[in-house]
Amino acid sequence: MTPDWHPADDEIEWQFTRAQGPGGQHVNKVSTAVQLRFDVRASRLPEAVKARLLQLGDQRLTQDGVLVIKAQSHRSQERNRQEALERLAALVAEAAQVPRPRRLTRPTRGSQQRRLAGKAVRAGVKAGRGRVKDV
Repeated sequence: MTPDWHPADDEIEWQFTRAQGPGGQHVNKVSTAVQLRFDVRASRLPEAVKARLLQLGDQRLTQDGVLVIKAQSHRSQERNRQEALERLAALVAEAAQVPRPRRLTRPTRGSQQRRLAGKAVRAGVKAGRGRVKDV
């Protein structure tokens, strides 16, 4: 995968709506907000990248495996389209990086001793909360 990846035109579905939020006299007449829909399962991405994209687990991904990106921060439709494409490319680039496998390590002797000392202190505090015995 190259960092400047761009999806094919037939892999993207565009929808244009009116942007939310304040505007001027122009806001209720023009559909500047852009919704990009990218079907991850039907795309031409490598299978490993598809799997990592489908494991994202955020609200932008539907149950059907369609990634929905909405861009509405700019006043022009063209700039919102560019922003949506950039965000899609960033997500794919992030999914294209293979995560480094975690190496199992053991706790150091010092960290084990600090942990046990902390537990002993805490046990002493809790023991002090008990009922006082008459001697």
